Amino acid sequence: MISSLVHSNLNPSFQVIPKWGLVKNPKFVFQNHFNFLKSRGFGEKGLNLVSGFEFGSLNGLKKSGFECKAYEADHSKPLDLAAQVGPSEAAQKVKISVYFATWWALNVVFNVYNKKVLNAFPYPWLTSTLSLAAGSLIMLVSWAARIAEPPKTDLEFWKTLFPVALAHTIGHVAATVSMSKVAVSFTHIIKSGEPAFSVLVSRFILGESFPMPVYLSLLPIIGGCALSAATELNFNMTGFMGAMISNLFFVFRNIFSKKGMKGKSVSGMNYYACLSMLSLLIVAPFAIAVEGPQMWAVGWQTAISQIGPNFVWWVVAQSVFYHLYNQVSYMSLDQISPLTFSVGNTMKRISVIVSSIIIFRNPVQPVNALGAAIAIAGTFLYSQAKQ
Repeated sequence: MISSLVHSNLNPSFQVIPKWGLVKNPKFVFQNHFNFLKSRGFGEKGLNLVSGFEFGSLNGLKKSGFECKAYEADHSKPLDLAAQVGPSEAAQKVKISVYFATWWALNVVFNVYNKKVLNAFPYPWLTSTLSLAAGSLIMLVSWAARIAEPPKTDLEFWKTLFPVALAHTIGHVAATVSMSKVAVSFTHIIKSGEPAFSVLVSRFILGESFPMPVYLSLLPIIGGCALSAATELNFNMTGFMGAMISNLFFVFRNIFSKKGMKGKSVSGMNYYACLSMLSLLIVAPFAIAVEGPQMWAVGWQTAISQIGPNFVWWVVAQSVFYHLYNQVSYMSLDQISPLTFSVGNTMKRISVIVSSIIIFRNPVQPVNALGAAIAIAGTFLYSQAKQ
């Protein structure tokens, strides 16, 4: 907002041209425009310049196309600009809403099919490998067909990406191991404790300090997770530890990603694609060593005999939807603030927990549900306090 207009003669190459014609005294134009506003009852109020005078050059009287209009400071916005600004803001809100709805829906579908596959085919290392392979294949085809623009990378890019990919691989496999042993809802309740790991790692390893509200928000997270774990009817230590390890390494992934990707001009979609490809190269040898083709062949035959041909579609669905939901989440980060993303991630976890309980009909005790609610509420408070 400005309350007065002062003309300077330091740069005589430009002058103000009102819509009604060219004059050679910019001060005259501003003063007369201000007097005109006063004569219409606007008084001595401050003016906002938003888009009325056109600027031109003295040499050739060439217009630049820039336009300004003045309106009173207590007016919310000029009427002729509402139609221009409004739709763009509304379109951005709609775009973000679509991202969030798609992200949540894809995540729910992935978790449902992932659990179905793991119930019939309890080989989490191969399941994790297939999901990374599917994402890598999708992006390679997209780049080759020019559906998506290939990223411009160099050796330094892949060097900085390696620790991110290593942490992502361990976190992904650990989460899949957890889901193979316990209910999807329980895994996600424990994974809602990720902020506690983030603060602890940042404080004791990186030496960062946080405001007191951040530390206080960890109390309901830790307490809620502990209460839920203690009252879980189908508690399994491997499943519990898998979720905890996943939390820890996803925190390291986020830290490495922030440190290593500063100044890199790679879109969220392509960044996750490169991350998937490097993670696939890391996990494949370990999957063969831990489980191996012989175990996979026996398990595959057993699953086909029990489920039928639909089992193949389950595997395809869990692999494809894993990549899609992660890709949309990384694309969302390009459009929204970290705080909005944290809130969206909290709501996503709620939708996964509720939908998995309904679909798989997992028995839930009231105390267990209370623990989950406390942990998720703590996660929400953490996202607010962190910002």
